[in-house]
Amino acid sequence: MNPIKHLDCSLRDGGYYNNWDFNNDLINQYLGVLESINIDCCEIGFRFYKNKGFKGSCAFSTEEFLSSLEIPKNLKIAIMINAGELIENDELIIDRLKKLIPLKSCDSRVDMVRVACHSEVIEKILPVFDYLNSYGYISACNITQISDKTNQKLIELSSILASSKANVLYFADSLGSAYPESIVQIVRALKSNWNRELGIHAHDNRGLALSNTLKAIECGVNWVDSTITGIGRGPGNAKTEELIIEKQQIKSQDIKINLNLVPLTKIINEIFLPMKNKYCWGTNIFYYLAGKYSIHPSYVQSMIKDYRYQEEDILAALNYLRDQGGKRFDFNDLNDTRKFYKDVPIGKWDPSTVFKGKDVLIIGTGLEFKNHEKAVEQFIKKLNPVVLAINTKTLSNNNLIDLRIACHPIRLFADVDTHLKLPQPLIIPLSMLPKQFSGILKGKDIRDYGIGLSNDSFEFYKNYCIIPNTLVLSYALAVVTSGSVKNIYLAGFDGYAEGDSRNEEVNDLLFKFKKSTPNSKVIAITPTKYKNITSKSVYGIR
Repeated sequence: MNPIKHLDCSLRDGGYYNNWDFNNDLINQYLGVLESINIDCCEIGFRFYKNKGFKGSCAFSTEEFLSSLEIPKNLKIAIMINAGELIENDELIIDRLKKLIPLKSCDSRVDMVRVACHSEVIEKILPVFDYLNSYGYISACNITQISDKTNQKLIELSSILASSKANVLYFADSLGSAYPESIVQIVRALKSNWNRELGIHAHDNRGLALSNTLKAIECGVNWVDSTITGIGRGPGNAKTEELIIEKQQIKSQDIKINLNLVPLTKIINEIFLPMKNKYCWGTNIFYYLAGKYSIHPSYVQSMIKDYRYQEEDILAALNYLRDQGGKRFDFNDLNDTRKFYKDVPIGKWDPSTVFKGKDVLIIGTGLEFKNHEKAVEQFIKKLNPVVLAINTKTLSNNNLIDLRIACHPIRLFADVDTHLKLPQPLIIPLSMLPKQFSGILKGKDIRDYGIGLSNDSFEFYKNYCIIPNTLVLSYALAVVTSGSVKNIYLAGFDGYAEGDSRNEEVNDLLFKFKKSTPNSKVIAITPTKYKNITSKSVYGIR
């Protein structure tokens, strides 16, 4: 077996959380720690060709930047470039590579260049490895999303790369879907034509990054990646602090490991754990599901840090991506709800047939609702309002709900099976949604009411509304107002902790609603932090 070469990529992979903006003091301390635990190579960052928005020094890893660092003598430095940035109109632009890597290795602080690429572009980028080899760099091809490749495809890729001058063939479990048994198959297939060095970059969606890495070593892989505390895109990677211990165990059964772990534990406690508390990398149930269903972990990472996505929304989105495919990350697939409602609004249903002159109670999904559910049920029986539930919200006595309302296409798609089982008619902008909804909701009592979008105000029409955003609360307020409702009561709209910007978003829509309907009454009957509505206790209403 070739000696194991350990590459730490904490700053390169961890930069997805802070735009690669690490200060030099932190970097120098980190480099010293890597030397103390005998790491062979540090992948310090990317060398991006394109610059869109602010990014820190580790996004570009320039020679000037590297020269400003205190790099230990025995620590090799690696950078990563993205193959996609070298290709335009399906052709390799070799001049872009020359701009990114203008110096020979002997004149550079960089020892190794990894090229991250999807399998379909590998043939196009073979000249990249020729160039890097002629300039004296250790070159590596890092094939992403390895877990969804068939054995035959892997054999084919290994044959193509064997014709290049790449030094290392890396495979990345980008989706976190691999498990130890599949690692055996992947390595066997790649070795069919590739007899040079092999490397693994494991993601920890399912808590298997370390196990997969150790299995790869057992199969003859000799380049292994890890990051301190597992910091990295999505759920992160194999943990450096664990892998160095396991490596020593492979070398010797003596459990008295001769490593200076003090600097490592110090930087973990003082720097990386506070960062982890802030950015929340590490596996969880959402990343686990993403790994299980081959969904790109960046969807989960983006939703977790986006205040608009609550737990049920993340699960709904994952259900949608499971069925529609989510291997290639594009957050617009989830975030751009507005695209569904950018056309001229249309609808077929008139809400006045249900709401005219009546009181309505809109029930939300707030956690506090459970504490007041019995009182709310008494309120319903006493006042006899039309009860409108958000999405699939239920009551202990579900017969008290008259209608349901939804407008987020992904949430609706994920909730289809539940809606088909629930007896209440469903208010949605069906005419404006993808045609597939008409088929999957066949047999459901649908009230088709359209949506148009304006940044500033609410407008109310017979068969559609104009609203300032696509929040279901905005849609519900517009629907009942279009139906000439008498009073609007809210329950289960708790609000969020002080300082949470979600409060501002809802307060803004409530302000615009009141401005558009100065004579309307919106009354919260369970606890809420929202302004611009009247707040009364359900217990005090007579």
